[in-house]
Amino acid sequence: MNLPNLITLGRIFLVPLLVVVLLTRFEGRLILGVRKELVGAAIFGIAALTDWLDGYLARRNKQVTTLGQLLDPLADKLLITAAFVSLVQMDLAPAWMVAVILGREFAVTVLRSIAHSRGVVIAASPLGKFKMISQVVAILLLILGDHHLQQFFVLGEIALWVAVVAAVVSAVDYYRRFNHVLAGSPG
Repeated sequence: MNLPNLITLGRIFLVPLLVVVLLTRFEGRLILGVRKELVGAAIFGIAALTDWLDGYLARRNKQVTTLGQLLDPLADKLLITAAFVSLVQMDLAPAWMVAVILGREFAVTVLRSIAHSRGVVIAASPLGKFKMISQVVAILLLILGDHHLQQFFVLGEIALWVAVVAAVVSAVDYYRRFNHVLAGSPG
């Protein structure tokens, strides 16, 4: 097990901790004297940074592995899903918007699996990366905007709209590329 894969596993282990922090009612909304929103945002922020870090280290140190290629997108989807479902439960994000975002994630996963089963790899696009960044920003702002920092919540709502639009546009782009690549490959 190399360092990038260990970092990815660390992100997976942060997911249940994030859910507990976000959904548990703490007396005074404090965890060890710190507002739970700050703790939740810190956990999510660290987990999101590990998404960049594990890939960077794997490429830089030539440690890209099949396990890492499987674990990394799984860790991303677990983190984003847990955060968004928690935000719906906390009444910080509309369920329909989260359903659109998560529906895109699962649809692209299915398309990617089909392509992989035919020996085709469809690389992430700049649109997909923008979608991920917009989701991370929206989640962080919505968590920080819970209860005390209204300006963050308003910015989070705007970022959530950007994330929804980015999810739909990137899904259409991914589907178009999927069809194009598979049309050129032997079926």
